[in-house]
Amino acid sequence: MGIDNASNQLSGYNKPMRFMTKTAVIWTLLTSCTLHAQQVQLRDIIDTSITEAQGAAKGKSAALADDYVFARRVFLDLTGRIPTAADLARFVTSEQTGKREILVDRLLNSPEYARHMQYTFDVMFMERLPKKHIAPADFQTYLRQAFAANKPYDQLASEILSADGAVAELRAASRFLLDREIKREETVRAIGRVFLGRDLQCAQCHNHPNVDDYLQQHYYGVAAFLQRSYLFTDPSTKVVSIGDKTEGDVKFTSVFTGEEDVTQPRILSLPEIQDPEQDAEPYEVEPDSKNRGIPKYARRLQLAPAMTSADNVAFRQNITNRIWAMLMGQGFVEPLDMFHEGNAATHPDLLREIADDLMNHGYDVKYLVKEIVLSETYQRVSEFTDSDTADGNRLYLNASIKPLSPEQFAWSLLQAVGLIEKTRASVVAAAVKENAGFDTGSEEGLVLIEEKIHAALQPQVDIIVKVFAASNPASRFDASANHALYLLNGPEVATWLTVGQDLLLDRLLATTEDQQLVEDAFLAIYSRRPEQAEAKLAMEFIQTDGSSREETVRELLRTLLCSAEFRFNK
Repeated sequence: MGIDNASNQLSGYNKPMRFMTKTAVIWTLLTSCTLHAQQVQLRDIIDTSITEAQGAAKGKSAALADDYVFARRVFLDLTGRIPTAADLARFVTSEQTGKREILVDRLLNSPEYARHMQYTFDVMFMERLPKKHIAPADFQTYLRQAFAANKPYDQLASEILSADGAVAELRAASRFLLDREIKREETVRAIGRVFLGRDLQCAQCHNHPNVDDYLQQHYYGVAAFLQRSYLFTDPSTKVVSIGDKTEGDVKFTSVFTGEEDVTQPRILSLPEIQDPEQDAEPYEVEPDSKNRGIPKYARRLQLAPAMTSADNVAFRQNITNRIWAMLMGQGFVEPLDMFHEGNAATHPDLLREIADDLMNHGYDVKYLVKEIVLSETYQRVSEFTDSDTADGNRLYLNASIKPLSPEQFAWSLLQAVGLIEKTRASVVAAAVKENAGFDTGSEEGLVLIEEKIHAALQPQVDIIVKVFAASNPASRFDASANHALYLLNGPEVATWLTVGQDLLLDRLLATTEDQQLVEDAFLAIYSRRPEQAEAKLAMEFIQTDGSSREETVRELLRTLLCSAEFRFNK
C-alpha cells in the first residue's frame, strides 16, 4: 500500500448493515463430523460463519496478508507497538511450520501484551478520568498484573465491581467505583456502557425515547445495587472507602407519564434480586462517624455475581464485541455501547457462539484473542479492489483499517526512531552489570527489562499521549492539526531526528547505498519494504534535493512518520 493510501477504507465505517447468519447450523454440522466438538477450533467457526454470511459476495474476499503486514498488525494488536526490524526479519525469513501461531503465542506470553491490555482496558474502564481517591498508576498496575496472569475476565469484572477500597490487596480495583464516588449518574451509566454494552443514561427520567428496549427500570435496577452504599472517610487515616447500609429503596417516576414505580436490584430484564429476611442484628459493623458500615447482607455485593451470571447474556456478548472490535476494527454492534433490537448485531449467531465459547473457556481472554487473530477473517489485507461489492470491510471481505490509540502511536513512534532498542540495550547492560547471573531471556528477566524500559520512557509516552488524546480522551486516535504540528515541530521529535543520538537517523546516515537506506527506513517505520515506485521517489529525493544528506534523510523520516500509513494499523 502506498505511503498515504492507508485511509482509503475509512469511508462507510458506520453504515448499518444486517446479516442473518447460519452459525447455529454451521456449528451443528461441524460438530457432527468425525471431529469431536472440542477439536473444532473457534477460528474455523469464525471463518465458516463469516463466509456464509457474505451471500452473493462469497468468493470475492481480499487476499491473505503477507508476513510483513501480518507481523505489523499482530504486533500492534497484541503488544501495542510496531515490530523491530530484527523481529520482522526473523519472522519473515523463518521457515517454521505454523510460524504465525508461534509468533502469536510468543506475543501473548510477553510482558508487552500485559502492558498493552493494561492501556486498553484502563481507557475502557476509566476513560482517562483524573485521580480522586485511587492513583491511576495503581489501577494500571492492577490491570497489568491481571492480564499477565491471564486472570479470567469475569473474575476481573467481579473484583472491580465488588472492591470497596478497604481491602489493601484490592484497593486499586476500587478505582472504578471510588473515583466516580458512586454517584448515580456517573456510575450507573459507566456500568451499563462498560459491562452491558448499553448506554442507559437517557433512561434515567423515562423510558428511552429512541430505544424501545432501554427501560427506566433497567437504569434504576442497576442503581438499586448501589443505593445503600456511601463514601466513608476514616477519621484517623483519611482513607476513603465504600460503606453500606441496610436501608434505602429505589423509587422512580416517569416524567412523561407521571407513573411511579419501584425496583429491587436487577440486571436489565432479568428477575429482581430480593433481599433476604433481615436479622435482628443486621450489621457486622454498624455505620457511624468512626466506622464504615458493614452489613451482613449488602446489596452492592450482589452486583458482581448478577453481572457475571450465565443468565446475563449481555455481559459476555459485550466483552466479546469489544475484543472483536479491538482486533477487527469494528464491532458486531456499533457503537459498542448501543446494543438494542433496533441496532442488531451484524452477525448475531456468530456473536452468540463466540460469547458462549468464551464463557465455556472460563472467560480466557488470551484464548479468544488467539482464535480471532489466527482466523483468515482477521488475516485479510485491507485493500479491496472489487468495485462491484460495496462495504467490503463490513462483509469482512477485507480488513478494516484501525486508527492507532494514542498509546499505540506513542510506543510505535519511539520504536520507529530507535529509542526503545537504545533503551533496551542500556537496561540490559546495566542489569547484567548489577547481576552477573542475570538471564535476559528468562520470563523474570523479560518482565524486569520491560518494566525498566517502560519506566525510562514513560515521560516521553505521557507527553505524546497528552497531545494525541486531547481532542477525545476516550476515543481512538483521530488526527488533527495539533498532531501534525507536534510531529513537525515537537522538541522530542526534533531530538530524536538529530545526529549524534545513536538512533535511526545515525544508522541510516552510516549506510552508503541509497537503496539500502530507503529500504531500512521503510522497514523501521512501515514494517515493510518499499514498493518500486516509492523507492524510486525516495531515492530521487535524497539524490536531487539541494539540502545536505543529513537534512534530506531527516525530511524523509519526517514524511514517513507524518503519513497516514504510520498512524493506522492496516
